[in-house]
Amino acid sequence: MKQDMIVVLDLGSTENTVLARRIRDLGVYSEIHPHDITVEELKALDNVKGIILNGGENRVVDGRAVEVRPELYDLDYPVISVDYPSSKCETQLKELPDEETLKKFVFDTCGAKANWNMKNFIEDQVELIRRQVGDGKVLLALSGGVDSSVVAALLIKAIGQQLVCVHVNHGLMRKNESESVVQVFRDQLHANLIYVDASERFLGKLENVSDPEQKRKIIGGEFIRVFEEEARKLEGIEFLGQGTIYPDIIESGTKTAKMVKSHHNVGGLPKDLKFKLVEPLKQLFKDEVRACGVEFGLPHSMVYRQPFPGPGLGVRCLGAITRDRLEAVRESDAILREEFEKAGLDKKVWQYFTVVPNFKSVGVKNNARSFDYMVIIRAINTIDAMSATIERVDWDVLQKVTDRILAEVDNVNRVCYDMSPKPPATIEFE
Repeated sequence: MKQDMIVVLDLGSTENTVLARRIRDLGVYSEIHPHDITVEELKALDNVKGIILNGGENRVVDGRAVEVRPELYDLDYPVISVDYPSSKCETQLKELPDEETLKKFVFDTCGAKANWNMKNFIEDQVELIRRQVGDGKVLLALSGGVDSSVVAALLIKAIGQQLVCVHVNHGLMRKNESESVVQVFRDQLHANLIYVDASERFLGKLENVSDPEQKRKIIGGEFIRVFEEEARKLEGIEFLGQGTIYPDIIESGTKTAKMVKSHHNVGGLPKDLKFKLVEPLKQLFKDEVRACGVEFGLPHSMVYRQPFPGPGLGVRCLGAITRDRLEAVRESDAILREEFEKAGLDKKVWQYFTVVPNFKSVGVKNNARSFDYMVIIRAINTIDAMSATIERVDWDVLQKVTDRILAEVDNVNRVCYDMSPKPPATIEFE
C-alpha cells in the first residue's frame, strides 16, 4: 500500500528532521528534499499530497538567499511555508509547536491519510527491492547491529537466497563481537554468511592516521575494496546492500547545512564503485529502524543492540591508532557494558561507550609513578540521533566501572565522564 507523502523542502531550516518526524507522528509519511528540486523530480515521487517550504537560519548560501523554483507553485500541490516569506503561500506555520495548523494542512487541505506504519513501509520496500534487484544478487555488509540486521531481514523477505552476507572483522570490533555475529547469523539464523578477518589489513592502512575524517574515509573505502574482492569470488553480484539511515545522510552535509561528519556509507564510498546500492532504510530515523525490526520479529537483543559506528573502535581510539590504546578501548568498553547490564542501564540508556585519547597523564599504579592514558565514559539518550542528552548515571555504578577499569585495563590510570550533550558535541567522541 503506497503511503501518502508530505514533502518538506529544505530552505535553510535547522529543524527539517523535527518537522518531518512530527508529520510521521501524525501517521503520514514525510520526506525532506532540497530546495531546488525540479518539477520532474517532484512528480516522480509517489503519492505526494502537499509541500512545506521550511526556511530558517541557513537560507543564505554564498551570499544569496536560496529560493524554490517558481514553477513549483503552478502545480496542483497545496503549499504552506515555515519562516519562508512567500506571497504565493496562503498560510504559514508561524512556529514548529503550531500543531493545529499543521494538522489542518496535512489532513484537511492536502487530504492525506494516516497510513504511515511499519507494515506498509515493509510492503513498499519489498516491492521496490524486487523491482530494483530483479534476478541479481546482493552483497550485504553484516555488522550485526540493528541497521544491517534489519536490512538483512528486508532483503531476505524480498529476495531470499539472492542475498550474500559478508561480515568483515576490521580489527576495530568490540570484544567478542565478531564471534557473536557468526554465532547468531550463521549458526542460529542459517544465513549465507562469509566471514573475513581483515584486521591486519585495516590496521596497516590506518597506521599514523590521526584525523577522524580521514580514518572514516579510509575504513569506508577499504570496506568496499574487501567487498569487491569477495564479490569477484562469487557470480552475479551486482548490488551492495547498506544500512544507511537518515541521520547518516543529514550529518554528511546537505545543500543548506554544513557537514557534521562523513559516514563510511555516505562520504567514504569510492567514486569508482562497481556496485549499485540498495539502501532501503535511508529515509528512516533510528527509532523507526528498531520499530521495523520489531515488525519483522527479530530478537529483542538484536533490535535494541548498542549502536556501533561503521568505523568501529577506530573513532573511539582518538588520534593515530595504537594497539595498546585500541586494546584499552576494547577492554574498558566491555567492562562498561557488563556493569551497565548488571545495573539495568542497558535497557534505559540509548548508547554508552568508552574512548581513549592519544595523550598521557601522571598517576600512581601499584605504588609507583605511572604515565598512562585515560578512559573517557560517554552515556547518552536520544530518540532520532539528531540530538542527545547526558544520562545521569548513579554514582555507585560509575565508581564500580571506574574501579574495574583502573584495576583490569593495562596502560590506564585515569577515568573521566563526558558531560557534553548533542549539540554542541556529536554522539561519537571524535
